[in-house]
Amino acid sequence: MSLPFANQPPADRVPYAIPQLEGERITIPGSKGVFRILTSSKQTAGLMAVFQSGATLSDAPGFHYHNHAHDVFLVTKGYLKLWNGDKCRVMGPGDFAYVPPTVIHNPEMIGPHTEIQGLITPGDWVDFFRYVSEPYEGILVPETDNRDLKSILIPKVMAAKGKFDVVFQPHYEPPEVSDWTKDDEKLPEGKEGYFLRSNTGPRWMLGGVMSRPFATTRQSDGLFAISSIESSKDYGETVFSKYMTFASVDHCLCVMEGTLRVSLQGFGDSLFREGETVVIPAGQAFSLGFESRYVKVHSFSDGDGIEALIHRLGKQVEEVVLPDQAPEWDPAQLDSLKKQLHVSF
Repeated sequence: MSLPFANQPPADRVPYAIPQLEGERITIPGSKGVFRILTSSKQTAGLMAVFQSGATLSDAPGFHYHNHAHDVFLVTKGYLKLWNGDKCRVMGPGDFAYVPPTVIHNPEMIGPHTEIQGLITPGDWVDFFRYVSEPYEGILVPETDNRDLKSILIPKVMAAKGKFDVVFQPHYEPPEVSDWTKDDEKLPEGKEGYFLRSNTGPRWMLGGVMSRPFATTRQSDGLFAISSIESSKDYGETVFSKYMTFASVDHCLCVMEGTLRVSLQGFGDSLFREGETVVIPAGQAFSLGFESRYVKVHSFSDGDGIEALIHRLGKQVEEVVLPDQAPEWDPAQLDSLKKQLHVSF
């Protein structure tokens, strides 16, 4: 029995799959944009929310910060202008940004059709999106919704003042947009906001699996990790070929290219392709297979999960793409991580 697809996340912390462009779909009136929530508090015990967001050229929501929530932006299509503390960048496909609590920020989708993937922790922060939005039943985004965004949004925000972790800064003087720098090509050591330019940053390989981390638990104060996980069917078995169970970490896997096989104990094998998502809750045994010549998956986890497995046991590599031959690795190494990552094999 394969894992069934559902257009919306279920009400419990169970395994599930989301088809392309589905999820809990909502739109802020007049924003010309849509949020597709893939997972949030009910599915992750409050630990994280993962969503996709798309829009055409539209107004930015306004400068604001969160007292507790962490926010990330990973562009997959189009262009996003993001103010992040004392920096502002125009982000394109593959570019990433992390905004920690208390940092003033403002995202502006500058089109012509922009898509991003996002993670917010704690997971119940997306209740703000739900509060200011209405259901969306269209195909991609409501490009012809010409209602006045500010006249609808501001009264709602004022009526809920203090209810959600959003502090607007209407008098903030933002920095000018500036060019990317060498500092935008590495992960910072501390817990600070940053940009990471596409196809830069560290790359790790464990056997036939590469991880390109956008953020590890080191940058997120132990709360989440986001990585591009890449491999190939030509490598044969990998570190993920055997069943593994993370006791306290949930995974949301978004397939970007190729075909991913996910085997879940109790559900059998399921194949996932570009645009599809599978959510694997903590405590669920699973294995991963790479079923095409090139497979790329964006992995979101609310703690040290599969990204940490590659990072801690693998080796940093200079190659920009997957090598023709997978590096050697010793499966006996896995024993050393069982207690450290609370994972069993």
